[in-house]
Amino acid sequence: MADDPYKALGLNRNASQDEIKKAYRRIAKTDHPDLNPDPAAHERFKAASSAYDLLKEPEQRARFDRGEIDASGQERPQRHYYREYAEQGDNPYRQSHGFEDFSDVFSDLFGQRAQARRGGGGARSFDMRGPDQRFTLEIDFMTAARGGSTRITMPDGSVLEVRIPEGAHDGQVIRLRGKGGPGMGEGEPGDALLTLIVAEDPDWKRDGDDVETTLPITIDQAVLGGKVEAQTIDGPVMLTVPRGASSGQKLRLKGRGIKGADGRRGDQHVALKIVMPPKVDDELAHFMEQWRQSHAYDPRRGK
Repeated sequence: MADDPYKALGLNRNASQDEIKKAYRRIAKTDHPDLNPDPAAHERFKAASSAYDLLKEPEQRARFDRGEIDASGQERPQRHYYREYAEQGDNPYRQSHGFEDFSDVFSDLFGQRAQARRGGGGARSFDMRGPDQRFTLEIDFMTAARGGSTRITMPDGSVLEVRIPEGAHDGQVIRLRGKGGPGMGEGEPGDALLTLIVAEDPDWKRDGDDVETTLPITIDQAVLGGKVEAQTIDGPVMLTVPRGASSGQKLRLKGRGIKGADGRRGDQHVALKIVMPPKVDDELAHFMEQWRQSHAYDPRRGK
């Protein structure tokens, strides 16, 4: 982990949260192990991932900036340690600085995660669960909407298959049990926590569990109406365009949105967009001139 997470992302401390997110995405697209086999790129990606994990949450970023936590997200040590207190003149711990007393303090700090045990010859050692490790994983819009799986390369080089749940959202955390840091003694390994980043898609916009798309239609379809094929998360469907449709008009496809936490799906809103033909020929121009003479109207006045 780099001492300066801002440097790992190529930023200064005045960077906005949006700039931090963009910087990480830029590095991921060039240095991810699945895209760039260069070991140096792998190290840059690891450093950028750790940096982004630390800085993506404003509150945690503020704690780092104030010096309350270090670049790995760990609490910075207080001024005095247990041993220093034990060595002070009137300190009640002074007469009890054996290993068993230290194990009590250790157990208090880590609760059920740490246990003292006796090894061979009566020596005592500790079993402690390994630390959780946090990573980010970028997925495309359709993988988030439909669910699926993707392969990721962990910092140790191992490749894992990760299941993405249907309706996954930006910032959602997936827990991979036992894939985190190694434990101490006989302690179990920690978990890997993957924070999802859903990449932007030029054809889809998401608002909660609702989605919006744009559907190009021709002049004659706008005037006369008719059936037009429209894309949905589940595949193409035939959508009825009403007669006299306008650009910007939105049609709703109920239940064609994202699956929510309650199992119900949102809606899809289809915004119509009238597209002119590649070339306005003489026949079309003549027809419109004739039509305008007796049917002129001003859409800017709503008449």
